Amino acid sequence: MARYTGSVCRLCRREGMKLFLKGSRCYSKKCAFERRPTPPGQHGVRRRKVGEYGLQLREKQKVRRVYAVLERQFKNYFDAAESRPGVTGENLLRLLELRLDNIVFRMGFAPSRAASRQLVNHGHFAVNGRPSNIASHQLRPGDRVEVRATRTAREPFKLAKETLRSHQPPDWLSVDPAKLAGTIVDQPRRDQMPLDLNEQLVVEYYSR
Repeated sequence: MARYTGSVCRLCRREGMKLFLKGSRCYSKKCAFERRPTPPGQHGVRRRKVGEYGLQLREKQKVRRVYAVLERQFKNYFDAAESRPGVTGENLLRLLELRLDNIVFRMGFAPSRAASRQLVNHGHFAVNGRPSNIASHQLRPGDRVEVRATRTAREPFKLAKETLRSHQPPDWLSVDPAKLAGTIVDQPRRDQMPLDLNEQLVVEYYSR
């Protein structure tokens, strides 16, 4: 399965903002973006005017990189969002938020989306009692996500039990730290998706 294997800090520098791709490290002084906020590359310091298309492209790339989705898959999400009733941009973010790897991250079982994707790929989670190792598994309200009983003693989940004590999941999720399980209560609204992203620019990019 194709995936980005380069430096994720480079992606933050390229987009000119923190994408929080490394979990707790992004909140510390070790964050590369804090030390070097200029774009990567030999000529990263230069300034140039960005046109309308450039703004749309950069916003699309930000959303892609936040959720670690490849280009073709992202376009498929956009097509699905466009075919649904409601606001296309919000539909797009909602589809991305309801991916299994993102749900695992939002529930607090992993420190970052990259870590949650790895845990999902290794088959540590079950959805409605059935094991799932597909990071893009699309969930819906009422679905229950839990760490499989045979995996709860592993080190990542021992750490998760500690961090879950202070973790505050979004209102559209319900989490039981003792059982390492959670339920999707409702579909997330735009105000419940605290992302510094302008999804309307993504819609405009694909509507050219």
